[in-house]
Amino acid sequence: MENKTNGSLEAKPKVENGQLPDPADWAVTDVVNYFKAAGFEEQATAFQDQEIDGKSLLLMTRNDVLTGLSIKLGPALKIYEYHVKPLQTQHLKSNANAS
Repeated sequence: MENKTNGSLEAKPKVENGQLPDPADWAVTDVVNYFKAAGFEEQATAFQDQEIDGKSLLLMTRNDVLTGLSIKLGPALKIYEYHVKPLQTQHLKSNANAS
């Protein structure tokens, strides 16, 4: 896994059976570790401070990330666009396929 300073690195928690665990099942520490692995060490503490677990992460809006976490705008935009939004999309797709 290559660490990119633009935040576009896809940090992936443990892979189970060839698939990522559903973000809805992540604990706060899983969310924090995901963002630390993605290169957002400093910003990851905001998720800890706000007690954002996987279910909360999947409910976050762009505005929540940009203003609710009290992190700088640049990293917040990258976190939302490159990580939160794709995780939400992945979750919705996996749930649609499971039905």
